Amino acid sequence: MPGGWCDVDISTEENTVKEVKEEAELDVIVKRIIAVQDREKHNLPIYAYKVCKIFMHCEVIGGKFKPNIETTGFDYFGIDELPDLSEEKNNKEQIEMCFNAMNSGHWEALFD
Repeated sequence: MPGGWCDVDISTEENTVKEVKEEAELDVIVKRIIAVQDREKHNLPIYAYKVCKIFMHCEVIGGKFKPNIETTGFDYFGIDELPDLSEEKNNKEQIEMCFNAMNSGHWEALFD
């Protein structure tokens, strides 16, 4: 899943579009917020600083993946086909949450 640090001079939506472009070379539009999470409550190890994670539901509208310094591979996976995860970034529970949001006719953003 593409992700990254938010630049303070652009919006959350603009940051999302920027990060997906940088990491996957895909053009997306943001459909909705899935969740806002305190990283410390969901991912290990605990960092020395606080991180707020925002999960966004996006739709690909263009572009084509190219390997780059941040991302060496790209593919789509079903929830039961996930490869080994870097769980300090995103764990199976978080990915399941994203699948649930994507498949929901009416999703209300989760937050903690």
